[in-house]
Order: sequence, then C-alpha cells, then structure tokens
Amino acid sequence: MTKVDLVEDGGRWTLTLNDADRRNCLDETMCRELGEAVATVADDRGARTLLVTGAGSAFCAGADLPALFGDTGRPVSEIREHLHQVYASFLSLRSLGIPTVAAVQGPAVGAGFNLAMACDVRVAGPRAAFAATFTRIGLHPGGGCTWFLVDALGPQKALALLLDGGTLDAEAAVREGVALTVAEDPVAEARALTERWAAVDPALVRDIKRAVGIARTGDFGATLEFESWAQASTATGEEIRRAVERFRKR
Repeated sequence: MTKVDLVEDGGRWTLTLNDADRRNCLDETMCRELGEAVATVADDRGARTLLVTGAGSAFCAGADLPALFGDTGRPVSEIREHLHQVYASFLSLRSLGIPTVAAVQGPAVGAGFNLAMACDVRVAGPRAAFAATFTRIGLHPGGGCTWFLVDALGPQKALALLLDGGTLDAEAAVREGVALTVAEDPVAEARALTERWAAVDPALVRDIKRAVGIARTGDFGATLEFESWAQASTATGEEIRRAVERFRKR
C-alpha cells in the first residue's frame, strides 16, 4: 500500500497523504513517495493545478521523530544531511509553476505545517490547527518554518509563535494570513479554487505566480520590470483583442 495517492483529472492533480493511522507523519516512505509525486506533477506539461490534502483526521502530524532523531549518536553533519532530504520532499512544491492549494482538514504540525506553507494557498477546515511546536520538544524550527512564518506574520509575531511553540486554529490562521479561508469542507473549497484557476491560460497563471514571487522579495523595480515584460507578452492575445473590440463598440 502506498502512502501517497496521486490522481489527475484534466490537468488538475490531487495529492493525498494516505497514512491516516499514523496521522500522515513524514516517515522515510512518505517522504520518498511525496517527492516522487511532486516530480510527476512537475513533469506533466498539461498540469494546471495541484491540491494537497491528508486522509483521516490530520493533515500531517509532522516528521517521524524516532526515525529522524532517534539515533542521538550520529554527528551533527549527518543529521543535517538527513534533514535536507526530508525538507526536499515537501519544499519541492515551491518550484512548481502551477498554483498549489493545501486543504488542511485537521492538525498540520511541525513539518506538516511546513508542508502546508510550501503550497501557495491554504484552505482550513473548522478543525484545522497550524502548530509550530518545535520548542515544546527542545527542537529548533526547520524546513523553512522561520521563513514561512516571518513572511506570513512578520518578525514580531513569528518570533513569539516560535518561542511559545504555539498553534493557530483555523480562524486565527485566516486572521493572520496563514490560511485564505475556513470552509466546512476544505477539500471541496480547495477543489473549487483549482477548477477556477485551471481555466485560466496556463502561461498567464505561471507568470502571475512568478510575479508574486518576485514581489515577495520587496524589490519594486524587479517586480515592475517583470510585469512590463509579462503584460506586453499577453497584450497580443485573443482574449485582450476581444476586450479591446468590446471597448471600441461601447
């Protein structure tokens, strides 16, 4: 039995962590299959969107702690190398040129929180929880957690949440910008988003996603330069031509 299910429907991919008995924790098998699934989507030129969710009551309970940290006799360099392998399994989502939406129906803990944050958009269910609980087990945050939280919350709130080993419930996650919305059925809501976005011209979607990525660096000039190129590139398309004709006929 595989631990990651991957299904495609008209360019809309759905990736489901499928180890509900272990709350979809990221053990070695899950990480390998997760990385392979993301690579499959990346290789599909017809891919339009990716929805990521978890089976059962949890989105992802984080890393398999005994597998990752159980051997305390290893040198720090060896542990670090192993950590990078775990990080790569979910951070590979960030390199996709298509919109990625996490449907977080339950707890997303530690590395599971990072997995959700590696997606572009998060839809929270009423029982969702976004937990940065590293300090509660004496562990420094990893997997990009510091960057994700500073990006979403700002440095002050990120520091407080990380030091407290805190958790955001669904409503707080929306209020703080970690999640887009709360939905009774987060998978259905996420699927509705992916259906809408899959209908947009894929080249346009790709460039808008890239523009947002450039804007996050805070470089206005670089953002404006890319926008001018991307907007000019779309200015000769059929859709804008039809819009121009409608404007002329007013």
